[in-house]
Amino acid sequence: MRVETSVLQFNYREMLYSPRNFANFVAYFLKVMEEVTYQGLTFEPYIRREEIAKQVHRLAQDIKRDYANEKVMFLCVLNGAFIFAADLFRACDLRDAEITFIRFKSYEGMESTGSVKQIMGLTEDITDRNVLIVEDIIDSGVTAVQLRKELAKHNPKSVKMVSLLFKPESLTVGQGPEYVGFEIPSKFILGYGLDLDGLARNLPDIYVLKEK
Repeated sequence: MRVETSVLQFNYREMLYSPRNFANFVAYFLKVMEEVTYQGLTFEPYIRREEIAKQVHRLAQDIKRDYANEKVMFLCVLNGAFIFAADLFRACDLRDAEITFIRFKSYEGMESTGSVKQIMGLTEDITDRNVLIVEDIIDSGVTAVQLRKELAKHNPKSVKMVSLLFKPESLTVGQGPEYVGFEIPSKFILGYGLDLDGLARNLPDIYVLKEK
């Protein structure tokens, strides 16, 4: 599912005589009321929890179909993907599925550092096993490429990736995920596990940095 950013614009005189414009104004007002601020930056609602739930369900159906007769190890990339991974793992409802965790870091604040630091490595044996990497977001692809290379050293049967969010315009290396929830523009977002220096992971919706 592709998501675009948009800005509602109003002619206040037309609003008084147009129910549609008035409804748009109410929606805009409610959106402003739901804005959140972190470290002096304002973020507005971008993807609602209901839409997230729909895409998690769709992804789960696709994954369940593809691994119906296979055992699969879900590999959650911490910290950002932990909420998505938990929801997806339950929704897939695969009898022989397992989940484990690995941690990389490539962001400082709002910017990617361009380098990837492994904080917590893989502890399970994945030799001849199907591995499904669970990511919160793929942008440059640097972390994804390094992770795939690291996993290949352990001789897995297969490696695929599912990401809740994907920024195709930002991809500079590697390939996109095999499973994608939302394709989005190159905007900074947070919520539903995604953070700004550790903050905002607990927001149930996804927010985008408000344009000035």
